[in-house]
Amino acid sequence: MKIALIYNKDCEFTTGVHIEKVIKDAAIDYTHFWTKDAHCIPGEFDLYFRIDHGDYKYDIPQNLRPAVFYVIDTHLKKPYKKIKGQVSHYDVIFCAQKDGSERLRREARVDAQWVPLAADPQIHQKKEVPLAYDIGFVGRDAKKFARKRHLALLREKYPNSFIGTADYRKIGDIYSASKIGFNSSIMNDINMRIFEILASGSFLLTNYIKDNGLEKLFQDKKHLVTYRNDSQLLELVEYYLKNEKERQRIAQEGYACVLNKHTYYHRVQSMFNYIAFKFGIKYNRLRI
Repeated sequence: MKIALIYNKDCEFTTGVHIEKVIKDAAIDYTHFWTKDAHCIPGEFDLYFRIDHGDYKYDIPQNLRPAVFYVIDTHLKKPYKKIKGQVSHYDVIFCAQKDGSERLRREARVDAQWVPLAADPQIHQKKEVPLAYDIGFVGRDAKKFARKRHLALLREKYPNSFIGTADYRKIGDIYSASKIGFNSSIMNDINMRIFEILASGSFLLTNYIKDNGLEKLFQDKKHLVTYRNDSQLLELVEYYLKNEKERQRIAQEGYACVLNKHTYYHRVQSMFNYIAFKFGIKYNRLRI
């Protein structure tokens, strides 16, 4: 069984890199190709597996089959339009956003399966470090969205916080050192930060994500806590900063849940199981 794994490896912490590590650790035979070189991929592979990296300038030739495409940015207007224009010749579309998979099934009439993002336990680790921050948030402000307002509120009220960008190798350290790991999705998406915070053993406070499957992954007040507006955000931060035992209990439940169900190993396992179901006995060799 030979896989052509197709994505742009220009960043050390992309979804493609996390998935490739799982495939490599499972001792599955694969060859990596950059998307710009897809036209040179020989037709000798048993599976052509493309992973979204946010650049849709190139596509793989339509004759390379069976082909699957793991798409991520369906929640963004321009990427969705480009994704929709490319998915028709793939046999299966795996989609990081539940509402994106539903929309592609409806509008592009493709076999689209929901496979959320996940944590990479080799990077997003729980570290035994002192609690140094009230709030931890690694990422950008996203100026056109509510996140900018949320982060401004938190910066002002909780100056003893880490809010900003950081090297991906420091993510576990930052969240492990934070009493509260904070998330504000930009377009109702279940983003990677949700899994990163939980895998770091931190208490997760995230915005309420409507009808996109969050409740199928985690239980509010058990694995994480959600807020619905600015005033509730500040109320919940204040409450959980003061109630350490409850905060730690939820953090521990979330940590156990993400390691047991929501790592990239689990996602590759889910995708390869579906591929075996879809394409037949030969592909049972991909089951991990």
